Amino acid sequence: MNEKLNVDLCVIGAGSGGLSVAAGAVQMGASVALIEKGEMGGDCLNYGCVPSKALLAAGKAAHAHRSGEKFGVKADEPMVDFAAVNAHVKDVIAGIAPHDSQERFEGLGCTVIRDGARFTGPTTVEAGGYTIEARRVVISTGSSPFVPPIEGLDQTPYFTNETIFDNTDLPETLIVVGGGPIGLEMAQAHKRLGANVVVLEGAKALGKDDPEITAIALENLREEGLDIREGALVERVGRTGSKIQVHLKGGECIEGTHLLMAVGRKANVDGLDLEKAGIRYSPRGIEVGADLKTTNKKVYAIGDVTGGLQFTHVAGYHAGIVIRSALFKMFWAKAATDHIPWVTYVDPEIAHVGYTEEQAKKKFGTGITVLRFGTHETDRARAERTGKGLIKVVLKGSRIVGASIVGTGAGEMINMWAFAISGKQKIGAMAGYVSPYPTLGEASKRVAGSYYTPKLFSDRTRKVVGFLKKFG
Repeated sequence: MNEKLNVDLCVIGAGSGGLSVAAGAVQMGASVALIEKGEMGGDCLNYGCVPSKALLAAGKAAHAHRSGEKFGVKADEPMVDFAAVNAHVKDVIAGIAPHDSQERFEGLGCTVIRDGARFTGPTTVEAGGYTIEARRVVISTGSSPFVPPIEGLDQTPYFTNETIFDNTDLPETLIVVGGGPIGLEMAQAHKRLGANVVVLEGAKALGKDDPEITAIALENLREEGLDIREGALVERVGRTGSKIQVHLKGGECIEGTHLLMAVGRKANVDGLDLEKAGIRYSPRGIEVGADLKTTNKKVYAIGDVTGGLQFTHVAGYHAGIVIRSALFKMFWAKAATDHIPWVTYVDPEIAHVGYTEEQAKKKFGTGITVLRFGTHETDRARAERTGKGLIKVVLKGSRIVGASIVGTGAGEMINMWAFAISGKQKIGAMAGYVSPYPTLGEASKRVAGSYYTPKLFSDRTRKVVGFLKKFG
């Protein structure tokens, strides 16, 4: 017989969002059951943000060996120990893992259950020998790699982001199917570490970002030797000896030693028995309102499982809204997306917040101004020979409604623009702050200042200055 457990909050999924809800709620006095059938820390810690950035850092270190000539430093080909690179990735995960561990959350006061969960009623969940009755339930089960039904794939070895970080052998030729952020980040990391890499994208690479911005990043990736093919539709895959063959529409066959599938994500809803709780969902994810409540108003869903923006920081943002709503009855706590930034960690980085130029024109129609400045034109960028970059800011009137950046440090620079948009700031606020010299972030002030340049150096201004000179 199942042991009965009554709690204020039942959290299903111990990824970024679920852990944030659980930690916040239990420290505010709520009783919490936290259920996780896989690894504590979820995708971000174990298969996503953390290991991917650790691998990219290793690739960056290798790339530095090859790119010293422009500084007068003799370039050489690095000796890469790929097993040691893998150990570096695992060590980074291990360093963060205690913060997300079962022991820590039990120490905070949560009841941690390591098993799959399923609903048996509107607020009743079964897991690990417990029948849990909760005042509120939070579903934060995240997402997992979507693997398309390609002919032959079920009989061909391949990686996803959940398995590639267990690989200790450098691929001779890695074929990446998917030219989105995950695919291109892994492609560049492996190329810099010594693999040959071919990226196959059925549509446009990095197609969700501003094309003016992505063009700069893609040019750099290709200059580094990445073979990125757009409009490349995969029809079937197979294996001949040690070689993997990917057949494209049109008849071309790409041959490699390893295959990575990076074509998107799917919401983790299987096995939850959502129907028994009256929760509506689709293949895209669980349906929620702006308050993050499902069609069962006592159940919330947050993060990737909702099918919206799939980023760790979005799950954390959602967690704060749920805590305010579930514990403090702040019924006005709503989730928005127009102030959410994101970064693609290829080199050069791509960062974005708010509306792109195209989105702003569709949303607002008239009154849109677009400001541009080359990030490579700052003195710090020249000193460090960072390569071409661009910051692009979108205004409605004088209010900042979007910013996109490509270039070294773009992920750090976007913070100021995200802050400005969340505070509904006008461009004058960005033009008026004092930037330390020399920094890459100086580009933000300079692009903001360009808004005033036509007026500041106009014939009218010259006439005003000439008139005032008459008074001494």
